[in-house]
Amino acid sequence: MPSRADRPLLQPRLLMIAVAVLLAAGFCLTLLIFYPGVMTYDAKFVYEDIAKGTMGDWQSPVMVWLWGVIDPIAPGAGSMFLLIAATYWAGFAVLSLALASRGKAGALLMPLLAMTPPALAFAGIIWRDVLFATCWLSAASVAFAVSERQSPLRLAGQGLALVLLIVGVLLRPNALLAAPILAAYIIWLSRISLRKTAILYVPAMLMLFGIVQLTYYGMLHAKRQHPLQTIMIFDLGGISHFSKENQFPVTWSESENAMLLNKCYQPTLWDIYWRLEPCDFVMRKVEREKGLFGTPAISGAWLSAILHHPLAYLQHRSAFMWNFLAADNLTMWTADVEHPTRNVFADRTAFNALVAAHDVLKPSPFLRVGFWLLACIIVCWLSWKRSGPREAAFALSVCGSAAIYVLSFYALGVASDFRYGYWAVLAAIAGNVVAASGDGRETEPPR
Repeated sequence: MPSRADRPLLQPRLLMIAVAVLLAAGFCLTLLIFYPGVMTYDAKFVYEDIAKGTMGDWQSPVMVWLWGVIDPIAPGAGSMFLLIAATYWAGFAVLSLALASRGKAGALLMPLLAMTPPALAFAGIIWRDVLFATCWLSAASVAFAVSERQSPLRLAGQGLALVLLIVGVLLRPNALLAAPILAAYIIWLSRISLRKTAILYVPAMLMLFGIVQLTYYGMLHAKRQHPLQTIMIFDLGGISHFSKENQFPVTWSESENAMLLNKCYQPTLWDIYWRLEPCDFVMRKVEREKGLFGTPAISGAWLSAILHHPLAYLQHRSAFMWNFLAADNLTMWTADVEHPTRNVFADRTAFNALVAAHDVLKPSPFLRVGFWLLACIIVCWLSWKRSGPREAAFALSVCGSAAIYVLSFYALGVASDFRYGYWAVLAAIAGNVVAASGDGRETEPPR
């Protein structure tokens, strides 16, 4: 029997063993359900670019390069799936073990929540949005784990966390608006300072923007494919619909104009104007017939439309955002991209069990981006009021960055799939458990 003096050390040790068992079970379960990963159309296009030896900025060229480097590990979907699964479970593992080492019972809850469908159902699907979210989860977890360590280890952990933060931005450049919040936490760790974060915000965003430009076009020589103009095309279509006036810098036939103003617009995705009949005539004329896509003509028309019809722009953007937050959007991907009429892993029991659980939750708030945005906001508020400084700093950074990231889609979104809000899912789970593990007393608010 251990002596009385040994007992305080025994509980964290046993807790860490129990947590390690749960984490190992979760990782093995992920392999059992998903290996070699679920290929999506976006992932297929990225993988084809590896074979072609070309890179563009439509999809992240960093994902093309990274996938090409790790592809020999498990050619095809397998290598990228293993990377996503590893960063997913590494993020939860570092966080859980850090809590367990301090005897916090929430350490047991973390891996259990990581195995619930809103989180796990996406951990085997190859989307850069998923890899982006797991990289940021790992970045925040490493920072939390080293926040009370000695200087050499702490500095090494901060360096690794900053690298993971940058990788996330390179995968998803629209995360630039949210990145400074997480960067501030990685730099200062134990306490969030609103003043310092505000001072850091613009320089950090500009620095990260410069890193994106240097990496994409300087190091990887990515071809410019003008992805920002997809936002402008979507906005021009929306403003045309709500203002009932054509805002595109082209002239349509009478029937095309009637379609554009009355029937084409849906606040769901810009693809309606690109590749979906009957409204694909928009990009056919703008891009292929007139050659305007990627030119200042589109940018000028977009700016003019917003200035002349600001109310129509807000109507369009508000309609999109409501759809993104509250509608029944695409969630888990189950189709076989090589045989679109079939389900991938149709004969795999574990995968089908997860799909069944996902389908039960599909009509519920748990698979709505708005639910997780609200959860992040609540975690921020509770952390501000009642949590220890170390726990509050973590929860405010992950949930604050997730809330800003989701809200940025009001202006930047062109599609409303659930995956675009996946970072909010992981942030809400991690932030809530860590915040709840604090001492629970009223504390001085973050400075």
